[in-house]
Formats: sequence, C-alpha cells, structure tokens
Amino acid sequence: MREVPAEPGRNDVDPLLEGASGEPLIVVGTDADLAAVVVRIMRKNRLGDTPVGYVPVDPASPAARLWGLPADPADALALARDGEPRPRALVRDDSGGVLMGAATIGPVTGEAYCDDLVAFRGSARSFVVQPGAGGVHVRVVRGLLRRTSEVSGRACQLGCHPATVVQNGVPHPRPLTRRTWYRHTEDLLAIHSG
Repeated sequence: MREVPAEPGRNDVDPLLEGASGEPLIVVGTDADLAAVVVRIMRKNRLGDTPVGYVPVDPASPAARLWGLPADPADALALARDGEPRPRALVRDDSGGVLMGAATIGPVTGEAYCDDLVAFRGSARSFVVQPGAGGVHVRVVRGLLRRTSEVSGRACQLGCHPATVVQNGVPHPRPLTRRTWYRHTEDLLAIHSG
C-alpha cells in the first residue's frame, strides 16, 4: 500500500503503473481521487491491463453507488482486493477529465442534447450527468413541481449561461458556458458489484 496526496497527479500515479502487472490498483479516497487515478491510467494506455478497485471515504459517494459498493469500508476493501474486474463504460469530458460519479449543475439555463435527443431546453433546477451502461445518463429536474426527465446515450452536450459545474465532487474553478461528456473508446476494468 502506498499513500499519495489527494487528487494525485502524474508523478504520484505513473510510478505505481510502471510496477503494476495486472494487479488491482485500489483507490481509497474520494470520487475526485478515483478520477485522478483513472485519468493517469487512461493517458498511459493501461485501461486494458489495470483493474481498479475503489474504497470511498465518503458514504454518499455517487461513484460508490453506481459501482454498487458496500457501505462498510472493510467490505469495500475486501471486494476491491478479491472481486473480479469487469468492463465498465468510461466517460470522458472535453477538458481531458473523466466522470466517475456525477457532474451536477443547477440552477441552469440553456439546452442540452444526449445524442440526437433534447435533454432539456430552457431553465432547470438541476442537471446531472452520470456514467451509464451505454455511456452517459442525464437527469433533469425542472420547475416548482420538480418534474424529472431522464435520457441516456453515448454523449451529452450542454450549452448554457455561465454556471458552476461540480464534477466528481469538485467545483470547476470558473463558471462554464458549455461542456461535453462522452463514452471513451475503451472501457475501464472496474472491480464492482453494481
């Protein structure tokens, strides 16, 4: 076991990948920490031979929920060590990052498309993008009655008035007017039960 800083970078993760030979790389941390490690795996072209296990430190982790991980950290660690890696859709964004848990924006005014479908047009209380089986899954909540609509596809494009995007639990440093999420060409080898 090797301790690395929060949201580890190239100098922290790349040496671990050089020594890995098909053994699982287990991330104990936040969704942002998991994303930082997966970005390095992706950039080193090691998605096909580097299984990833995850032990979330936040019980409300969206990635843990998506992966169906046990709530108890000891059980999550046991799964990460002993579970069978399976391919899981990897979602990238247009800034070079990966989406492991959720990207949330809200309130937001603009429009979004998921493949050829309009996900929303106008104003929404919240707009949430998560990895899904085929790529991305989008959930939009609108109005005082909190009407919810959902759509899935390979990619999602959002154009909006300046809004803060919170991805993997981390707010983007400045308001954005557009963002795209899309399924990567190669899956992640994830150790999960969900």
